[in-house]
Amino acid sequence: MDKEKIEQAVRLFLEGIGEDVDREGLLDTPTRISEMCKEIFGGVGNNAKDVLERTFSAENNEMVVVRDISFYSVCEHHLLPFYGTVNIGYIPDGKVVGLSKLPRAVEVFARRPQIQEQMTAQIADEIMKYLEPKGVIVMIEAEHMCMTMRGIKKPGAKTMTYAVRGEMQSAEMQDRFFRIMSR
Repeated sequence: MDKEKIEQAVRLFLEGIGEDVDREGLLDTPTRISEMCKEIFGGVGNNAKDVLERTFSAENNEMVVVRDISFYSVCEHHLLPFYGTVNIGYIPDGKVVGLSKLPRAVEVFARRPQIQEQMTAQIADEIMKYLEPKGVIVMIEAEHMCMTMRGIKKPGAKTMTYAVRGEMQSAEMQDRFFRIMSR
């Protein structure tokens, strides 16, 4: 990331909204924002392959579910946060990934300017690509600050998105996944 460009952009933004960039409370804001960007946009340029490619042999090919993976992201349309939970279910085909790797894969996609619909599909596609399971389902539920703070102004409204691949497309497997989710 280009720290200097970020700091310059923040100064211009603050001037653009009519602020005095030299007042005490804003003096270090450009630096704080550039540091924050390293953290919240740390997924830019990263690939889920780095966290999903290390797998382990598994004889049990029953559904694996990791639920309630919290995430924070930034809407690419308004640069406002959206946050919520990701639930992932997959049916192994002879190999599994370490359980912590699924939340790490979520972070790769959440930590970049993003839209929820795209993030859902990206997670499902990368799991299919690197784990080669029989099927995967990814469900995301999130609140978007662009709907809470501006525009329609509806705090608490949640958006749910799903991506289903392979054998998880069957009604039976989806039903099994949602029964697990309701526990």
